[in-house]
Amino acid sequence: MPSIEEELQSHAFPSEQIKANLNIMFTANYLNNMISGSLKPFSITHEQFNVLRILRGKHPECMCQKDIQMRMIARQSNLTLLLKKLKEKGFVSVKKSQKDKREYMINITKNGLVLLKRIDNESTDNIAFSNSLSVSEAFHLNSLLDKLRDSKSLAY
Repeated sequence: MPSIEEELQSHAFPSEQIKANLNIMFTANYLNNMISGSLKPFSITHEQFNVLRILRGKHPECMCQKDIQMRMIARQSNLTLLLKKLKEKGFVSVKKSQKDKREYMINITKNGLVLLKRIDNESTDNIAFSNSLSVSEAFHLNSLLDKLRDSKSLAY
């Protein structure tokens, strides 16, 4: 795999921290494209996959849109549109809340669970880069990324 310098065709970064920030953003985009490509045969997007996994984690309980949005990776996604598409595909059910008529309760359907099981069985190697990192390396990477997100300011 080419280095970040080769990928961005740049050899002069103002600092290692800025280089690391660019490397993280580039790698996140790379992983997003790789995951999206592996989900294409299942006719769902990366964002739809994220919503289904969130709902599976709470199944058989329902979730309201606000709680789903707070757990999403890309929180700026149009959740209303994502849910509409997932409902059209039969992967989620949407019902008005009994407690608050302004709120909707969402649950993953049996078809949604079956789809996630198929993805788990057929695409695990494509979706996770588990073969690239040892458990120890993944642990340290997770710690560093958590530390980065805990930073008050990020340099570009």
